[in-house]
Amino acid sequence: MKFYYSVILFSLVFAPVFAQEKDTLNISTIDSVLTSHVDTLISKTSGSDIDTVIYSSASDSLIFFVKDKKMSIYGNGKIQYKQMQIVSANIFVDFEKNNLKAIGEQSDSTGKKMINTPILTEAGESFDSYTMSYNFKTGRGIMTAANTEMDEAFFTGVKIKKVDKITFFIKDGKYTTCDADTPHYYISSSKMKMVQDEELVAEWIWLNFGGVPFPIPLPFGVIPVQSGRRSGMIAPVFGTDATFGSYIGRFGYFWAINDYMDWNITADYYTRGSINLNSRFRYAKRYSYTGSIQGSYSDFSQGEKTDPDFSEQIDWRLKWYHNQSITPTLRLDVNLEFISTNFLSRNVSNLNDLLRNEIVSNATFSKTWEESGNSMNINYNRRQVIETNDVYEILPNITFSKAQSYPFRDEFNTSDRAWYEFFGYTYNGFFKNNRNKVDGQLNIRGGFRHNVNMDFSPKIGFFSITPKFRYEERWYNKKVEKFVVQSSTGEDSIVTNDVNEINFVRTFNTGISASTKFFGIFGSPIPGISSIRHTVTPSITYSFRPDFSEPGWGYYDSYSKSDGTEVRYNKFEREIFGGPSSQQQSSLSFNIGNIFEMKSEVDPTDTTDKEEKYQLLNLNIGSGYNFAADTLKFSDIRLSYRTRVSDFFDFAGSNTFTLYDYSSTTSRINKFLIDQGKGLLRMTSFNFTVTTRLSGERLKSKDTGKPLPSTNQNDEFGLGAAEQRNVYQGIYTDRDPDFAIPWDIALTYTFNLNRQTPETETKFSSINGSLNFNLTPNWKFSITGSYDIERKEFVAPQIKISRDLHAWFMNFTWNPIGTYQGFRFEIRVKAPQLQDLKLTKQDRFYTTNR
Repeated sequence: MKFYYSVILFSLVFAPVFAQEKDTLNISTIDSVLTSHVDTLISKTSGSDIDTVIYSSASDSLIFFVKDKKMSIYGNGKIQYKQMQIVSANIFVDFEKNNLKAIGEQSDSTGKKMINTPILTEAGESFDSYTMSYNFKTGRGIMTAANTEMDEAFFTGVKIKKVDKITFFIKDGKYTTCDADTPHYYISSSKMKMVQDEELVAEWIWLNFGGVPFPIPLPFGVIPVQSGRRSGMIAPVFGTDATFGSYIGRFGYFWAINDYMDWNITADYYTRGSINLNSRFRYAKRYSYTGSIQGSYSDFSQGEKTDPDFSEQIDWRLKWYHNQSITPTLRLDVNLEFISTNFLSRNVSNLNDLLRNEIVSNATFSKTWEESGNSMNINYNRRQVIETNDVYEILPNITFSKAQSYPFRDEFNTSDRAWYEFFGYTYNGFFKNNRNKVDGQLNIRGGFRHNVNMDFSPKIGFFSITPKFRYEERWYNKKVEKFVVQSSTGEDSIVTNDVNEINFVRTFNTGISASTKFFGIFGSPIPGISSIRHTVTPSITYSFRPDFSEPGWGYYDSYSKSDGTEVRYNKFEREIFGGPSSQQQSSLSFNIGNIFEMKSEVDPTDTTDKEEKYQLLNLNIGSGYNFAADTLKFSDIRLSYRTRVSDFFDFAGSNTFTLYDYSSTTSRINKFLIDQGKGLLRMTSFNFTVTTRLSGERLKSKDTGKPLPSTNQNDEFGLGAAEQRNVYQGIYTDRDPDFAIPWDIALTYTFNLNRQTPETETKFSSINGSLNFNLTPNWKFSITGSYDIERKEFVAPQIKISRDLHAWFMNFTWNPIGTYQGFRFEIRVKAPQLQDLKLTKQDRFYTTNR
């Protein structure tokens, strides 16, 4: 076997020089080559086990022993072979056996401390050791006093043996996710096996805190070190509950079926006999579909079965979430949930769920036609009232919509249109079937509805004139029939019966509207503001609808009381789309929209400065007059307004005013306030909301000066992730606090006043808010809650104290009052690899009957 080196020519030319340096080194030019302060390479010819180029360098010297096929590197030596690189003070290579040995150098005369020790880098992973042996051919090696980092985890060992590219055996090893020089915690074992990007297996595992081992070891353990999902047991959580005793929670199995789906099942067992089972199946395919199916079953009991006060509560929940784009124009969205009445009160820890009064489910199959713009939806809707267990279902709800069409328009001529080309129409068709189960009684109602809207929208000068005509037709298979039955006491009793009969209800209305837009711009005396713009959009609309209760239409009937009084009623009042109106409408309504905007000045000394526009205020006012009404012809005057300043302040509100006086029995009588000497207007309602959100600037790293990253973790599939902006994140949320933001505050003040008469005033006002701030860089205090100002009471406050323990999080959460009062104390590891390494203590007091 022959080796050829690219430095042979170098050695033949300068060998006499080396040979003459007898005071320092005597070398035969045939057996060896000495180079100094050079970079070189060794290439392979046929017959060698080295199959690629080896790069080497040194700050002191490289010695090639040609006859023995060896090389010695002194002084900051470096060897690079394929993806492997070794850096060490001294490196010795045996090309005959494909072996490499690396060792550091002594830092002082005692020889007890070594510097420039070997560092092996391979496939992105780095290994530090005291000494190192490595085989080029097999990829095996042995390292003493070694340590390395993989996926934000750290391994150390007295001896590490690398048996292949991904498998390591570790003697007296330590594993931790703490990056401190002296780890705050670690797992130690005399024997470890680590498969890179898969798992760490060890026997007789000791958990150490501050260098002190926990007195009871585990006989064996398997720690996943693979990023992403993998199958395996789900470690349990231990704790105590004041009502149901000590428990083992979340113990189960996770099955990563493939890259597109996974499944898990977990169980909670309480020492006083209660159980809780949960399962979830998830599936996802990028750009196609995603979804999950969840099921829960719980059996909570208090006391012994022989006790007189024994109670047992069995609850369940089934939930299906699915989104799928079948084609670019065909889509399926499903969000269904079915639960027992008391499930949320015991089995859910999210306050947003606990505060729900209804469970709403939806499933929608939608189709659009791109060329025509038409669309169709098939929908299932279910609403369950938790307190009464009443169920309201719509099965199915089919909608077809035809986009705006202009039958007389020339599509190829877009410049000068004739007046008749502005005529357009739309069509909407509905089929709806209601299944309502109220107080145990099932009521089914269905029907069809067709809407045709026609309008004509030419522009005359600065005005847009739009005549409108709306035709509506409803198809029913039932109507009601009423008659009077006189009781034995002589009182009239009204009996209402359903009559199965096909009926068509046809109605229409028409109208015309006009609108325009104008604006004014005026300068501002305020420095930094160049101008203020006021845009006004007035509109006026006339609408007409006949009185469909007239006998000629046939939609109303009547019955007579015993005193001869005739009462008219709508024969379709129970139907799904209702019956026609009983009053004629001939009304005129107006609305004035106002938008105030501000434009900033451009700094003439800054070429990069640009003008900015800000919306200061939206103000709308509207009212109407019904010519056909017998009384109260003027409708209420409605005023709405909103202003927003950047992202930290938002104000919105509305008022309602009436021109009419009131009496002790009704909120409005047909007398104007001004005629009664009570002014022009009377306010009947007032509401507004003020919201502000402020936060400190994200803290920066002392080392890099860059903003610190967030510590929040998100769910991998994106299903069921905590809503970031909700005031309540849950009773005991697992969301990590963000220590990088020194403080943030969110406040919302809501005020509602309803005063139909001054004597019947109702008022509601509350403050909702959250406050988070760092007491120190590692302590965070959070409080969320709501205060009812009218009742003078707090609603569901929550206090949370968090401590960053470097590699750990400590959270203490306290709900001081309310149905779900209690506390939770938790210490857990930050790293996701050891997310189940935690200590939890909680005490919750539930009101199980809602």
